[in-house]
Amino acid sequence: MAAPSELFCWKGSWGLPSVDTDSLIVLAYARFAGAPLKIHKISNPWRSPTGILPALKTKEEGSFSQPSKIIIQLRKQKYNADYDLSAKEGADTLAFISLLEEKLMPALIYTLWIDPKNYVEVTRRWHAENISFPLNFFLPSRMQRQQLERVRLMRGNSTLEAGEEAEKEMYHDAQECMNLLSQRLGSNKFFFGDSPSSLDAYVFGHLAPLLKIKMPSSRLQQHLKSLDNLNSFCCNVLSLYFPSESREGVGRPASSTQEGSDFDHEPYKRRKQLLSVLVAVAAMLSYALLTGIVAIEHVQEEVPKQDTASMRAVYEEEEE
Repeated sequence: MAAPSELFCWKGSWGLPSVDTDSLIVLAYARFAGAPLKIHKISNPWRSPTGILPALKTKEEGSFSQPSKIIIQLRKQKYNADYDLSAKEGADTLAFISLLEEKLMPALIYTLWIDPKNYVEVTRRWHAENISFPLNFFLPSRMQRQQLERVRLMRGNSTLEAGEEAEKEMYHDAQECMNLLSQRLGSNKFFFGDSPSSLDAYVFGHLAPLLKIKMPSSRLQQHLKSLDNLNSFCCNVLSLYFPSESREGVGRPASSTQEGSDFDHEPYKRRKQLLSVLVAVAAMLSYALLTGIVAIEHVQEEVPKQDTASMRAVYEEEEE
């Protein structure tokens, strides 16, 4: 029997199997389609085979990132959650996924990464606590800049910043999107009846973080909580397909591995060793300078006029 493909995704919290929308989409689709993946839940994207999370590593075709590309690969392996959809339902799926990415995703990114209060008290704090030293000092702020650029690109505004005007516009679009989703779902268990599809995976991935993550600035969250059928939808997906994660603090699935398990293999081991060496050297040099074991002295001597330029270069190198 061939070894299963491996899925690398962000680890979970707040009763979610992952804190990341794209990771949730892929995890949900894999469960809906019954794909037997070996799941690695991590908090360092550099440990992914693509340097991005989520990522699917296959034995035959290499590694892939982005939910759409990962889902295509799973379908090639005969794991298709949309197999029973009609042509019209397939077209509706594409239309609603486009709506999610255009209207809801920018507001979701803004809520978690750009809203100052949510970012400082929730998003940055979680990543700083879960990303290993020393990456936790600079990776969260780097990710925030990337997310800000992503929203600017989505909205077609290269100068967009946190503010009441930008927030009002994005939240209005997001609320309209959620209202349309609520109307489309109606009293159904899933969007196309009794079986989940890729649209259910995308909706779950976008709404579950907004529903479950505790945020001090929660205007968009409150609107979602007012839509009872979308709340029930997210809770049903969690209880049916992620029962061990649906209750915070309860164990994880047997098919999942957390950091520090089988990530000591190459090439992750080499990266980890190199990073450890660099950190150790920096720490030793800092300690030596602070304690006076090593001292840097600047000695000024009278220099022949013709050698002034060359000596200035030497001083500059010493100072560097």
